[in-house]
Order: sequence, then structure tokens, then C-alpha cells
Amino acid sequence: MRYMATYDLMETLRNTNQWLGATAKAAASYPAFALIPNPALQWMAAWGEVTERSFERMTAKPGWGIRSITCEDGKDHVVVKQNVVQRAFGDLIHFKVQGREPKPRQVLLVAPMSGHYATLLRSTVISLLPDCEVYVTDWHNARDIPVSEGKFDVEDYTLYLVEFMRHLGPDTHVIAVCQPAPLTLAATAYLAEEDPDAQPRSLTLIGGPIDPDAAPTDVTDFGARVTMGQLEETMIQRVGFKYNGVGRMVYPGLLQLSSFISMNAERHSKAFNDQIMRVSRGEASDHDAHNRFYDEYLAVMDMPAEFYLSTVERVFKNCEIAKNEFTVKGKLVDIGKITSVAVKTVEGAKDDISAPGQCVAALALCTGLPESKKASHLEPGAGHYGIFAGKSWRQNIRPLVLEFIDANSDAPQPAAKTTKTANKNAAA
Repeated sequence: MRYMATYDLMETLRNTNQWLGATAKAAASYPAFALIPNPALQWMAAWGEVTERSFERMTAKPGWGIRSITCEDGKDHVVVKQNVVQRAFGDLIHFKVQGREPKPRQVLLVAPMSGHYATLLRSTVISLLPDCEVYVTDWHNARDIPVSEGKFDVEDYTLYLVEFMRHLGPDTHVIAVCQPAPLTLAATAYLAEEDPDAQPRSLTLIGGPIDPDAAPTDVTDFGARVTMGQLEETMIQRVGFKYNGVGRMVYPGLLQLSSFISMNAERHSKAFNDQIMRVSRGEASDHDAHNRFYDEYLAVMDMPAEFYLSTVERVFKNCEIAKNEFTVKGKLVDIGKITSVAVKTVEGAKDDISAPGQCVAALALCTGLPESKKASHLEPGAGHYGIFAGKSWRQNIRPLVLEFIDANSDAPQPAAKTTKTANKNAAA
């Protein structure tokens, strides 16, 4: 119960600010005030509207909002989100395009569990849907998961990915974005040794911290500046009585959001001040650029404490993936066992979260993979979000990824057959 009061205090502050915004908007919009127009009242109503919406979004999971796409036949086809595999901490979902023949490209998009919902990849999903059957890992908010469901750390995360890959089968192409890249690489290596027939055809790692020490940034170097005891003491709290996960130890979404905003406080402050002025002048709309961005950005989720702490300790501090020392249930996961899964890395030249060099380190770890199965791309002028959701992704990176998928869609030859043929040729 030690940190439950702190968790509830943050929720109380959020709820109070939402209420203050609603109150200011209602009071300043009182019909009688229209008799005497007053810019101060207009500003007050605008401040209330922006404040209420902002603090309300912090506890609401955004919808995917993908209702239809235009297909090759020139017609709009309805898109239905289906739960394929349901688990306590996350589901595997499929965006099925009705009335369309299944596409030969089957893509598993591994979303980050780093404070935001999987809907952060909405634009990535939309860009892939016309050409692929798209599956996404949809992680749950830890505050809604009862304590009875147990723990969830980096090993559990890896085993979830293993289960999802097994379910989809070998004709799958995996794309991991940012935080899950190291664990997705580990999950692929796990399958390479435990269940080779379930391995995906290809693996694309986008802006992930495979080796955080290769090019440290303020984000990836954070773990080196604090001890695990300090992290546990300052970042971990217990979920309050309001949610189903009451008593679960988490890294709260609201605490994460304060960290996100503090990194660019001046820019965010200006964005909200500008939005208040636009609302007061009647120039804003429900789906304008500000609301589209911040409706997603402010929607944060709690992470299980075990997952957050084990990620910092094992991926960033001890660099277990980078050193090829990662274990699952006491068994070493040897990345060198990957011998047939084509691996491609994508980095942004101006990525200040996972700097160039961190992700491409994956290729050196794949010692059992032929050079012909390895590829890398460095996108000039692109930041972190641009390499999977921005113009750089749409115009340059996405076509390269689809080309890589097509080049590695054929089933690999069995190792035994290849060896036998090689021996015969040598004898000749």
C-alpha cells in the first residue's frame, strides 16, 4: 500500500484539472454573457475546452479509427479489427479488409510497450493495409490487469512474441518498431533453436536499441545515470482502488507523460497556448492538427513494474542482447542460431531516441546468417517518429521494406538438404 496514495494523488490532480476545465468552459459560456462580449470570457472558455480535453485524454485509450481503405478495384472496403489471440497482458489483432482476397504478404507489426498504446502505429498500419495482411500486438494497460494474472517482464514479453509468431506460422514477416526490437530479435532466435519451422521469413527492426552503448542518447543512457534502487523508489507505484489492477506495481502512465513533456516543455507549452488562442478565435476544430497529435500523445498507459525495471536493467544497463547473453527461463537465447530469417535494420540519421548505430548492431549479432540475408538502411534527415510514421516512412522506407519482404518470401531450403548438396559438389 506504500505507493498507492501517490498513484491516487496523481489521478486526483488529473481529475481535478479536467473538472476545472469543464467548469471554466461552462461558466464562461453562460448565455447571458453574450449580451456583453468580453475577450477575457472567450479566452476563459477556450482555456477550459483545451484543458478539459487534454486531461480527459490521459486516461482514454484512443480508437484505431481505421474504418475503410480503397483497394486496387477502386472501391472502399470496410476494415474490421479482429482479436486473433487474447492474453492477459496483450492481444494479437488482425485488421481484416472485407471483400478482398487475402494478400500474400502477411506482416506482424510489433508495437512498443513504452507508455503509449499500440494506436501510436495507426498511420503505419494504414500505410501497410493496401498491400499486406496486417497483424499488430495490442498491449493492455497494466492498471486494468488484476494482480491475480501474475507478473510480466521482458522474458514474458519475449514468450508472448514467440506465441504470436507460432500462431501466424512461417509465412510471416515481422516488423518491430523501437522498444521491442531487441526482444523481437531474441524471440526470433528462441524460435530458431526451439521451433525452427515456426520462424518468420524476415525480420525488420526499426529504430530499436539493440546496443544502447553503440551511440548513447539522453534516453538510452538514462539507465547508466541511476541505480535500480533509485528507479524502483522514484518511478514505481501501486495502482489505486479505481481500477481493476488495484495493488499491481506499475510505472504509471501519468508519471511517464510528465517525463515526455519535460523533455520539450517549451515546445509543448507554446503548442497549447496557440491552441487556446485558435479556439477563442473560432479557428480550431475537433480533428485539427493539434487535437490529432495530442489526443494520441496524451493517451498514456501504465507499464508493469517488472517489465519496466527488467528492461532498464537487462537491455540498457547489462546490455544482455548486445552481448548475446539474454536468457529466457534460465536458457541462453543465442542470436547466432538465426540462420534463415532475413534481417533488415532501419535507422534515422537524426534519431535522438535510438541513435544511428544502436539498431544496425543486430546484424553483427547474427553470426549464423549469410550476408545475403542482411540489409540496413539509414534514412537521411529523419527523426525517430519519421522512420515509422512520417513522410520518410511513406515515401522512402515503406517501399524498401516491402521490397525486402518480397525478396525473402520464399521458404528457405532445409539445412540438411543444403549440406548434402554442398558435400556432393565438394566431392565432385
